Amino acid sequence: MIAGWVHVAFPVDDASRIGEARRHAAAQARDLGWDEVDAGRLALVVTELGSNLLRHANKGRLLVAARPQSGEIEVLAIDKGPGISNVAQCLGDGFSTGSTPGTGLGAVRRLADVFDIHSSVPQGTVVLARLARQRLLPARGRGLELGAVAVCAPGEIVCGDGWTASLDGGRAAVLLADGLGHGPEAAAAAQAAVDVFARDPHGDLRATLEEAHRELRSTRGAAVTALQADGADGSIRSAGAGNITVRIVAGDHDRTLLSQHGTIGVQMRRLQEVRADWPPHAAIVLYSDGVEGRWAPQLIHPLLAHDPALIAAVLVRDHFRGRDDATVVVLRRKG
Repeated sequence: MIAGWVHVAFPVDDASRIGEARRHAAAQARDLGWDEVDAGRLALVVTELGSNLLRHANKGRLLVAARPQSGEIEVLAIDKGPGISNVAQCLGDGFSTGSTPGTGLGAVRRLADVFDIHSSVPQGTVVLARLARQRLLPARGRGLELGAVAVCAPGEIVCGDGWTASLDGGRAAVLLADGLGHGPEAAAAAQAAVDVFARDPHGDLRATLEEAHRELRSTRGAAVTALQADGADGSIRSAGAGNITVRIVAGDHDRTLLSQHGTIGVQMRRLQEVRADWPPHAAIVLYSDGVEGRWAPQLIHPLLAHDPALIAAVLVRDHFRGRDDATVVVLRRKG
């Protein structure tokens, strides 16, 4: 099982916020047992990305998350413009036009174990840098790839959303839960749903959610959706209650799988399972209602071949409602 991670967000509006992000990343590195060399690489990546945002970007933010099961730390730099007109040129060490980001991106790419970038003018840029202890990344087969961004509601330090996933070759099982409200009690409800799902992620969806309904009665309840997808036969099965949305998006495909009304742990009608096809190049996107539902599929078309974390980051950047926890989980086949 993949225990869902949460990104801590640092709006980069002055140099002190870069220092905060760097100290937070250093604490995560210590928790994962990193040595000074790897912690130093991470500090440089955070500094370079944060400095770019401060110098060149509008509404720049650093998002930092540890992925404990793989021993990785992920840093995302997101902004709302002005964008980079020539990404390849800006990846040269030390390049800067003075009006677009670029300084240090080449160094970040060299220091990171996984690097990806997407930029559009004037919408903005998203940069992904993922680092692992002693550069030992987990083995990555030809199956499926998952990325996610989860952020707390403004003013909260605990995320009321919870998610988890199981990747088994070409099969995947994913659950996303949004505890009612936000803060610790919402987080407890979401975690209760995660714990139930983790016992048998590839089992019967309706039976799992009915069990979750019983176990969440001692909590404030949660919107919950569980999904199973098979990359081999291109099938998707989904069930849930509450405001969790699933969209299947490709260049020529856009289908939304809505959950039924109700709240797991509070009130729920008999669950209905929804089935859908999974086109070969489509991404499956699950998101909580902290993300606006009406986003154009064209927004992520240029990102379908990128790391799925970039898709999640762009949706949070452009469609975060700003008053609740927000989570986006993206699943796609590897190219």
